[in-house]
Formats: sequence, structure tokens, C-alpha cells
Amino acid sequence: MQKGYRIACIFNFISHEYGRVSFHGTKSNLVQLQSEVLDIPLIQKETTKDTYEEVFRKTLQELKRININQIVRGDIYLQDLQEWVKNICAQEGLKVISPLWQKSTLKLLNEFISLGFKAIVTSAQADKFDENWIGRTIDKDFIKDLQTIKDVDLCGEKGEYHTFVYDGPIFNKRINIKKTEKLLINNFWFLDIQEYSVESKERR
Repeated sequence: MQKGYRIACIFNFISHEYGRVSFHGTKSNLVQLQSEVLDIPLIQKETTKDTYEEVFRKTLQELKRININQIVRGDIYLQDLQEWVKNICAQEGLKVISPLWQKSTLKLLNEFISLGFKAIVTSAQADKFDENWIGRTIDKDFIKDLQTIKDVDLCGEKGEYHTFVYDGPIFNKRINIKKTEKLLINNFWFLDIQEYSVESKERR
């Protein structure tokens, strides 16, 4: 957006079994709410482990039909995933923009905070993090504490942790998280966001 691109839509994949973003653990309706407060349309599809590539391809074809010819992704270091996506997109006639590719994760996190985005940790690998990390806000203290843990990328690029963004400079409204529960499932901590509201920024 800063470089002048018009973002036509967000597209997002949800686990058919759980109705949540796979590994992130975020409920589908919360992603829909992000779309609403960003005022950017959402294309959301259900997948399974076996149907992911098929659904991904069909979604790209759908984007082409509405005259979208480029997609933006947040990959930083994962070369295999980057190449997989690029190859499929090339086959379907779309280009891939990766604005974060090979940038310093420390600089990216600091920029995220300084720009005024707000996020909390919604899932994390239990062999690296205890339950006190779940629900933490991404701030300077978070970065400082994270740097003390070995073999963890600061942006969670290898899936060490995931987050939910609830406010920022491009949000028209703020998502207020009111009630949560911490869950331990298959060696992953998850933050189940159970109650929330939307607040107009003009009243703040």
C-alpha cells in the first residue's frame, strides 16, 4: 500500500476440520472481522491437508477472473515455500510480490511496533514457550524476552509462534479482545478468543 499498490482483496485458508486458520488457531469469523475493519473484501476458503494445493489453485483462478494478476505474501526466509508458491502462481498466470523477503526480522518487528500496529500471540510451540507467552502483546519487552530463547526466529518464520493483529494505522476500527482461554493441543499452545467487540477510533 505504501508503494502505491491497490489491495483488491484478502484471501485466507481455513481448516475444514476446525474452522480456524491452520496452526494460527484463529477462528474464521475473526479473520472476517479483520477484513471488515480494514474495509478490504475477503475471499476465504476451507481446505484439508489433502486438498490445499487444489483449493489454492482454484482460488488463484478465481482471482484471475476478477482481474487480479499479482498476490502479496509475507514470506521472509522459507525458500522452499517461496518457490512452491511462485511456481504455482506462474502456472496460473499470477506474479508474487514478497515485500518482506530476506529482511531482518528484528527490524521488521520494530517497524511493526513503531508504525502503531497491535498484535497478540495466539499460538506457540509448547516445547519452546510456556503458557505465559500466550496472549502477550507484541511490544519492545516481547522482543527483548524473545531474544533470550534459543532457536526461535523473532518473527516466528518457522512456525514457532503466530499472532492476531487487532489494530493498526490501516484499521478503520479497533478489535477489543474481552475474553480468552489458553488451550494446550498436540504440543501447541493456543489462545481461544471467545468474546470481543469493535470500537470506533473516533471515540478514543
